[in-house]
Amino acid sequence: MQGDENAGELAALRARVAALESEAAQRTPPKHRMKSLLSALLIIIGCVLAPLGIVASWTSSIVGNTDRYVSTVAPLASDPDVQAAAANRVTAALMEHLDLATLLEDAAPEQRPLLQKALGKLGGSLESAVSSFVKEKAQDVIASDQFETIWTNANRTIHTSLVKALTGSGDGAVEIKNDAVTIDLAPVIEQVKQRLVDAGMGVAARIPEIHTDFTVVQSNDIGRVKTGFRLLEILGLWLPIIAVLLVAAGVLLSAHRRRILVTAALAVAFSVAVLGLGLTVFRTVYLNALPDTVSQAAAGSVYDAMIRLLRTTIRMVVVLGIVIALAAWLSGPGKYATAARQIWHSGIVATRATADRLGLRTGPVGPFIRRHRAWFTWGLVAIAVIVYILWSYPTGWVVVGLALALLFALAVTDFLAEDTSAPVDGTDEKSPSPHPS
Repeated sequence: MQGDENAGELAALRARVAALESEAAQRTPPKHRMKSLLSALLIIIGCVLAPLGIVASWTSSIVGNTDRYVSTVAPLASDPDVQAAAANRVTAALMEHLDLATLLEDAAPEQRPLLQKALGKLGGSLESAVSSFVKEKAQDVIASDQFETIWTNANRTIHTSLVKALTGSGDGAVEIKNDAVTIDLAPVIEQVKQRLVDAGMGVAARIPEIHTDFTVVQSNDIGRVKTGFRLLEILGLWLPIIAVLLVAAGVLLSAHRRRILVTAALAVAFSVAVLGLGLTVFRTVYLNALPDTVSQAAAGSVYDAMIRLLRTTIRMVVVLGIVIALAAWLSGPGKYATAARQIWHSGIVATRATADRLGLRTGPVGPFIRRHRAWFTWGLVAIAVIVYILWSYPTGWVVVGLALALLFALAVTDFLAEDTSAPVDGTDEKSPSPHPS
């Protein structure tokens, strides 16, 4: 009898609980669902805008900062593939103006022995020998410091022209012609002509001034690139900020902020990682679409140099997203997060106890930090955030370094604030977690 009564009471209690839950679900869902839907929508839009913001920021950085642009393209002057392509282009331009049939006849009598000796060493046909001789001198110029100086100075001078070219109104050293952005190699050709003359090929002095183009970027869709270029330049500063604000607003609107923060941070990291993958895929597509007249190896080097800062930013954002997600998870109430914090706290307590046994005391510093531990914790977090914001071009390693530095600073704060006079049982409520929650 007693068992039947207990079973009946238990069933009634369960029915009552179910009824209350049903009533609560009917009262709260509409508003809650709307906030959740808006939160998810804002985060999704932020994740979509994050990669676009990175591209816009990269465009603005490369275009708006001459020093940044020059430092980006300067290493190309010593790139073997770029040097080989430039040497081939200079050689072809000079060979078009050399009359090989009358080369020896036109040379002065005192120059003929030197020229014959040079051609004899190379062997083969006259045309092949002269071409090899010219290419050798071109390679000497391009491998020298002179070419690096010409390359750097030219790129610094033409930076404004490049901007005009990409916006469709360019003239001068850089222009868009036949769907390509090109650089005039005339100064290099003049250097090669002088070396040819110095080596005994006096006929090279009669070659007129030659203007030939070295292709930096080529694409059949460059018109559409020009169309969106100005927009990306304008949005370079604001688009990343808008993306961050949208994600932050989505997190604040959610009912479970910590959990949503973890999800949002990982979602942003994933969307940006997809951009990185897209750049790799586009590199292959871009190179395969180039005409036969453009060196794929040199074009690949140029592509890699131009997007190096973009790839660095992508890696930084991915690492930042993972660090934020990890920090939010560790500060939460989850089983494993709590265990990790307990291990952290136990390590701090053990270290402080050992220091006390060795006679190391904190004096009045310990009690002061203990009273204002929350202020110190959030102050350290704020300092880390400010350093990250003020860092000109942070990388993934900068993010990792700041995270480790913050972790070390929090460990020192907890060490100084630890009260060894209090009982240690792993559940001391007087010792807050080293991670802000």
